[in-house]
Amino acid sequence: MSDPAATSTDDAIHIEKLYEFGERLSESKDKSQNVKDYQGIMDAAKTSIKAKQLAAQLIPRFFKFFPELSSQAVETQIDLIEQEELGVRVQAIRGLPLFCKDTPEYLSKIVDILVQLLAAEEIVERDAVLKALMSLLRQDVKASLSALFKHIGTVEEPSTDELIREKVLSFVRDKVFPLKAELLRPQQEMERHITDLIKKSSEDVTGAEFTMFMDFLKKLSIFGDKAPSERMKELVGIIEGQADLDSAFDVTHVSDTDHIDRLISCLYMALPFFLRGASSSRFLNYLNKHIIPVFDKLPEERKLDLLKALAEISPFTLPQDSRQVLPSVVQLLKKYMPRRKSGEEMNFTYVECLLYVFHHLAHKAPNATNSLCGYKIVTGQPSDRLGEDFSEFYTDLIERLSNVEDLTRATMRKLTQGMTEHNKAMAAAKSDDAKDSIKTQKQNTTTGLRTCNNILAMAKPLHAKTPLFIGDKSINLSWKEVAKPSVPSTTVSAGGKRPAATTNGSGNMAKKGRGAGGLQNQLVNRALEGISYGGRGSLRGRGWGGRGRGRSFR
Repeated sequence: MSDPAATSTDDAIHIEKLYEFGERLSESKDKSQNVKDYQGIMDAAKTSIKAKQLAAQLIPRFFKFFPELSSQAVETQIDLIEQEELGVRVQAIRGLPLFCKDTPEYLSKIVDILVQLLAAEEIVERDAVLKALMSLLRQDVKASLSALFKHIGTVEEPSTDELIREKVLSFVRDKVFPLKAELLRPQQEMERHITDLIKKSSEDVTGAEFTMFMDFLKKLSIFGDKAPSERMKELVGIIEGQADLDSAFDVTHVSDTDHIDRLISCLYMALPFFLRGASSSRFLNYLNKHIIPVFDKLPEERKLDLLKALAEISPFTLPQDSRQVLPSVVQLLKKYMPRRKSGEEMNFTYVECLLYVFHHLAHKAPNATNSLCGYKIVTGQPSDRLGEDFSEFYTDLIERLSNVEDLTRATMRKLTQGMTEHNKAMAAAKSDDAKDSIKTQKQNTTTGLRTCNNILAMAKPLHAKTPLFIGDKSINLSWKEVAKPSVPSTTVSAGGKRPAATTNGSGNMAKKGRGAGGLQNQLVNRALEGISYGGRGSLRGRGWGGRGRGRSFR
């Protein structure tokens, strides 16, 4: 059994020796000559607890003066970090940033050590790790970020430790991103650097991680309000990569449910950048080539999500893309606008979406509708095809439009009657639960009325042989917030002022919904018998459950 008195004496000797080594090193004008003192400090790091704590401070302090002992010094500090005594570990962690202060070549290695410690269980130890990492970021933000992002991984060099990867992502999200104004200096250079790191890492991320990255990028000054359209195109390019637009869509394969979820979420994520000048061409062409042809085979809830997304991007299409996609949209319209006496139910939300898409695409390429719908729009171009007879298409379209209008008016009568009943029920309701339930039904009915008003407003101008397609913001989609009143636009496709009947007449009944671009559940309560409103809409940004192309994005 060891003698406590002897142990205490030994501790005192070790501490006294360490102070002597430290004093001589501090006073020496040519510290490189004090190799024995520095070696003595490292040897003392293998003795008592107090000596280990003091050595953990001294080893990094004089590290830069003894390059020939650098490997041994770092290894000794790592040994101290692995000690059982918490105080020793914390002191050793605190000393790590000093290894890089004058020897930046060690920064990447020190970051690697620290990220392994992010999973520490003791709070005081974890705090020391976080402070050490922040210290390194302030010393050399570029090298520190590069070292951190290596642990997030890329497709070419994936992270090998999932726990550490998650810890690093949390650190970047919680500590780095909020301090971007302080840390990313010089601003332009460092914002570009972190953007490049994120672009590489975003190739292999979950949906939540990708959303986090995009939310951060769009707040950078290089992508701010004054950024050129090329920067918006860059952001859309990142989103296009996540949407996997280079891969074919296999509707028979179970994992492609994940693909469609990802595609829809990415469409909504890209929408603000389309508003700022980026092109929607790749998304639109992918939908036209891979998704619309198999639309019937998609799960019901994905159909509604997809049509809503398509409606929201349609105002931002280019004329050549509009001309290319219009035939597919017309085919879908024919499918979901039933003829008279066909006995088919009509999905009102589908029709609202498709009419909205049709108007905006036709506004960009009006004469493309001549051969698709039998219209007689003259632009003077050979593509007018005025010498050909497409009258049967026009007759078919008018029959379908008239039936849609009749069904819509009948539905509006039911919805209006339902609203009256809801108001009576609200007046009689006693409990808060009952009132909340009725309030939800009233909101759904209001949204249904808005849908019906939109359908009538968009169907009416399509009866003309030379219709004026709606290409402005006069129609507010039923699931979006009601826009504040503004001066009506007179934008039309064939010149002249659009008839007042084409404006959205449902604004006075609208209530605030989830917000622009949000996806709702069923449009109107299924209790309204005889009215088909399609499948359940899934929440936008549902979050992709797995990381990597082949994993589930549920």
